[in-house]
Amino acid sequence: MKRFESGSLIPGATWHAEAESEAEVVRRAVENLRTYHGETEIRPDMIDLIKERIVDVEDASAKPAKHPGKSTKH
Repeated sequence: MKRFESGSLIPGATWHAEAESEAEVVRRAVENLRTYHGETEIRPDMIDLIKERIVDVEDASAKPAKHPGKSTKH
């Protein structure tokens, strides 16, 4: 799983994208820039900056869920 945190590029930003591939993370980041920030032209250097900040993360769906608290067994 790949993840991009917009705060790693834009201080104070909290949006993030997560996907199986780097290409999909970049696509989502570009879509966010166009939709929510009004960017009409995404320069190649911006794509490079996004790619530099993509990190690998563990796939949460691959791990068993942990539920703290009381047991539901009677």
